[in-house]
Amino acid sequence: MEEKKLDLNSIIGFVLIFAILIAWFYITKPTPEELEAEKAKQEQIEATQETEKPQLVAEEVKEEPINLNDSTAVADYKNSVGAFGHTTINEGNTVLENELLYLEIANKGGQIVEAKMKDFVTQDSLPVYLVKDGNADFNLSFSANDNRVLNTKDLFFEPSLSANGENQVLSMRAKVSDSRFLEYRYEIKPNDYLVDFTIRSQGLNGVINSTRPIDLEWWTKARRRGKSVQYENRYTRLTYNHEGGKISKLSESSESDEETEQDIKWLSYRQHFFSAILASDEHFKSAEFSSKNLVEEESKEELFTKEYNSKIPLELKGGELSQNMHWYYGPTDARVLDDYKELGLVDSIPFGWGIFGWINRFVFTPFYNFLSSFLPYGIAIVIMTIIVRVVLSPVTYKSYLSQAKMKVLKPEITELNEKYKDNAMKKQQETMKLYNKAGVSPMSGCIPALLQLPIFYALFMFFPTSFSLRQKSFLWAEDLSSYDTIFNLPFTIPFYGDHVSLFPILASVAIFFYMMMTTGQSMQMQQQPGMPNMKFIMYLSPIMMLFFFNNYASGLSLYYFVSNLITIGIMLVIKNYILDHDKIHAQIQENKKKPKKENRFQKKMREMMEQAEEQKKAGRR
Repeated sequence: MEEKKLDLNSIIGFVLIFAILIAWFYITKPTPEELEAEKAKQEQIEATQETEKPQLVAEEVKEEPINLNDSTAVADYKNSVGAFGHTTINEGNTVLENELLYLEIANKGGQIVEAKMKDFVTQDSLPVYLVKDGNADFNLSFSANDNRVLNTKDLFFEPSLSANGENQVLSMRAKVSDSRFLEYRYEIKPNDYLVDFTIRSQGLNGVINSTRPIDLEWWTKARRRGKSVQYENRYTRLTYNHEGGKISKLSESSESDEETEQDIKWLSYRQHFFSAILASDEHFKSAEFSSKNLVEEESKEELFTKEYNSKIPLELKGGELSQNMHWYYGPTDARVLDDYKELGLVDSIPFGWGIFGWINRFVFTPFYNFLSSFLPYGIAIVIMTIIVRVVLSPVTYKSYLSQAKMKVLKPEITELNEKYKDNAMKKQQETMKLYNKAGVSPMSGCIPALLQLPIFYALFMFFPTSFSLRQKSFLWAEDLSSYDTIFNLPFTIPFYGDHVSLFPILASVAIFFYMMMTTGQSMQMQQQPGMPNMKFIMYLSPIMMLFFFNNYASGLSLYYFVSNLITIGIMLVIKNYILDHDKIHAQIQENKKKPKKENRFQKKMREMMEQAEEQKKAGRR
């Protein structure tokens, strides 16, 4: 009866703690007048910063188009570009598209100025653009033999659209003459996100200065598309393949991160569920990368997450440029990226480190894709969770069996604690002897938990990065790849947000009951000096989960909720129908009668304790 009362009080305490937190943040929230004052103060600070720093980032400056009717303006442009003044000046764009991808390539700069995914929309039902309104810039910087420093983003190119079988081919040429030019060549295939891209020159051996560096520069501001900009920003990173297949990433959270690497196969500007990737057939010999974090706090107004920059030196071959590359504008989806095995683009997905990533990539990702091919997406998560828990049930059994053995030994351990309460070393020695005689290891309950860590971490990485969950609804969750909302708060709680998600609450309640079952015995035992307070941990863990997962993918919270429910069910079955405590007690008593041979570790530990005890006695003398 007493144990049930304790459970009820614990549940009431957990609910009260959360209610008090909500009430406290509501009471202490700023008044409208305070918010207006803070807003005015912030605007004043920003105005001061603008005054102190009037210069703008060069990539974000939109130049006025050349007035073709103004002969002076045209003459000034031709004079500024030197030998490349032979190119016809036209401010238009050329469209390349297939069933999946829509691209616009500008005559000025010869670069992609709009890249749109045809099959996807944002949470606001708007088209998904990876490039639009000047958020990206591609440039080739080189020196001419007349010592001019030229940038292709300032040059005009002449477009020529043709066909290569079913493929569309666009040739963009900045001309010195009809037979001498710098060419950007784009080739797009049907139903493909990959665009072949070649930079080559013809007859420019005497135009390009071979003694000066030729730099490929690629700049992008990653667009925000998710409900939580901070959550999306965690999975928005610059990733690259280098030095024979190594996969590295720039920091996800540092204000700024820079690296210089060798032998680059591809570089990915990942924007959570969509990526812009530049790959090279010959590999780039070196590259400088930088990533700047643009997100300081959770905000619904923030439009961008990170700013990426890459600088890649190119080499002349026989005095000419020739670099075969590929552009990928598409989803960060394993099923799509795995089609480009030769380039290895699927490695740009953050599956996780080492064995965790291996499990995620080769087990959970294909398994979930299989289930969701014939089941509703939320049901597929539930079924996958059930299967995972059933597969791990032997590990759960081992853990609970260890707890049962420790429960049987509890009276004897309590007796030893009382007998040697003034001699910690002797108490530890006698306790270890008891464990050894009974054939019980206190660590045996921890080992099963450690065995589950790879599964736990792999699934933790799977849900936030699984493209299959994007914009898939289940019950009240509109998007399993983002947080669910059952109530919008009129204020923001630090580390929690401005909304209440139900799945994290359910997961927190489930983990609370699970911890009640697994730590209940520890709470009833006398608290040992230096050991963590299990009751405090039992309250803290669900609350931490509640706060931590409120902005995470609802699919992840759904998994933890179902997983803990199933684990509780399995443990109840093991406790009530499988384990026989009388048999366990009898087995332990039989083990005590058998002579036990110490293993090397146990012998070493016993000798160390005895030596420490002898030193302690010698010190008293």
